[in-house]
Amino acid sequence: MTKNIKVNAAILIIGNEILSGRTQDTNTSTIALWLNSIGVQVQEVRVIPDIEKTIIDTVNMLRKANDYVFTTGGIGPTHDDITAESISKAFDLNYEIHKEAFKILEAYYKPGEFNEGRQTMAWMPKDAKLILNPTSGAPGFSIENVFCLPGVPSILKSMLGGLKNAIVGGKPILSHTISLRTVESEIASSLTLVQNNNKEVEIGSYPFFQAGKLGVSIVIRSEDQSKIDTCSSQILNFVNQKKIEVVNRD
Repeated sequence: MTKNIKVNAAILIIGNEILSGRTQDTNTSTIALWLNSIGVQVQEVRVIPDIEKTIIDTVNMLRKANDYVFTTGGIGPTHDDITAESISKAFDLNYEIHKEAFKILEAYYKPGEFNEGRQTMAWMPKDAKLILNPTSGAPGFSIENVFCLPGVPSILKSMLGGLKNAIVGGKPILSHTISLRTVESEIASSLTLVQNNNKEVEIGSYPFFQAGKLGVSIVIRSEDQSKIDTCSSQILNFVNQKKIEVVNRD
């Protein structure tokens, strides 16, 4: 895959605790930022419950529509951790003990602690490739273009670095942010004009509230730094004309 090819991915967040609001999802941001840095653009994110048929159907749809799919959650030791078995069924593969994963977990726990519940974390689709876990021992796994990661944010983050050689991306997606002391309605028409003149660049505006004052962050995203620079100049030009305060640039 050459560097000018567009590479895309989907993120699938699995877990009733996310849908109920008991747990806040931060994994989407972590994965998306990491993928952008290696030239993979996230096309969509879905959050689904721990229901086998939903997982199977969603994984099969996403893996056909995207170069890569990343799932988070549902690979722990409890009864509702059904992701690994569901992925096995999605690929029509046997669900069985992964010998290497079993050895890793057996060595990780103290004698007598590797109980039946924890042994379930060694069950995976047949011939799954392991994603090593430097934080808590229990590995994730991949099958073809689907990568299954745990839901605990700190553990997930520690595992991404080990995936870099398994992902083939395009050009890294660069970004530049200009934060202004203004409201969106004041810059909407000018920003639309800049976007229309730079169709290959993604420009987004995001309101914020800081130190008791409203503001708008304009985020410019592209694979080409020169195009970002061009957009930035055009935006700063109308910002200066309107005498809008620039709060920050990064």
